[in-house]
Amino acid sequence: MNKAGIDHPAGNRRDFLSLSLATLGAALAAGYPAAAFAEDAPALVPLDSLFPGFRQQRIQTSGAGINLVTAGEGPPLLLPHGFPQCLVMWHKVAPALTKNLSVVVPDLRGYGDSSKPPTDENNAPYSKRAVGLDLVEIMQALGHERFNVCAHDRGARVAHRMALDHPERIERLMLIDILPTLKLVREADAEFAMTYWHWFFLSQPAPLPETLLGSHPDFFMKLLSRFGPPETFSPEAIAYYRRTIADPDTLHAACEDYRAAMTIDVEHDEADLDSRIECPLHILWGAHNPVYRKHDVIAVWQERARQTVSGKAMESGHFVPEEVPAATIREIEEFFGA
Repeated sequence: MNKAGIDHPAGNRRDFLSLSLATLGAALAAGYPAAAFAEDAPALVPLDSLFPGFRQQRIQTSGAGINLVTAGEGPPLLLPHGFPQCLVMWHKVAPALTKNLSVVVPDLRGYGDSSKPPTDENNAPYSKRAVGLDLVEIMQALGHERFNVCAHDRGARVAHRMALDHPERIERLMLIDILPTLKLVREADAEFAMTYWHWFFLSQPAPLPETLLGSHPDFFMKLLSRFGPPETFSPEAIAYYRRTIADPDTLHAACEDYRAAMTIDVEHDEADLDSRIECPLHILWGAHNPVYRKHDVIAVWQERARQTVSGKAMESGHFVPEEVPAATIREIEEFFGA
């Protein structure tokens, strides 16, 4: 039982760690070119070359300093990113949206060039509630009292929590390639643990994952690449993602994100079992992501939403916006009326 009083699904942390570590060797056989994540990966390029016409700025929230880029005109759209990424994951999508939308692309607390606040014994500074509050506050600082959200992976988990905590703020919500955290944690089995081994590895107490990953960040990046085809990531994006893992402070913050998911986030989700997402909800997921073989994705989310849920499977793996950017842009424009 962890410090939040929550049993891990298999009932034993060491069992999950063994499952997680057992997959490392097998994952290397996934066929992804080592050169893509080699230590001589491209240097960081300026953000304005990936987001032409965007303005980079930093907004101080009540809990963190948030790095972000903004551009466009029209209804506001917030684009939170996933792991092990940063705002750069939207570089194939965001510029195409600025004609009809005011696009806001942040680095989540702990990632990219946003600040890395110190944690506590309950992982509260990296809870989805705390990170979601950052996003509400940056949108308010930009003059957006109400706004749309399209979020991927970890950012989508933040957006789910934000929709429950701040329903008055969100007009429409699109979540990409997630199922509710509580459902996955409570129903996890060996197959899930073997596929999503990094959930249980990264959530181990510090400094275990930080020590192992910090010794060879490129090895870990190559392992994660098995969730999408080799050509998914541009060289420019790889340079930014590698920095996420190579920087000790960012790596620690990312692990805190996963630790929070297994502790305080589960507590928050259990307390809100009777709450529902109030705004219109659209779900996208990768048809080739194995986690969805056992789930009716729309039905799962319908249980968590007040209004009728829409959505579709995309011809991709996990990294939907980077694998199929044109199709992602179409879905965003249609759902948000751009």
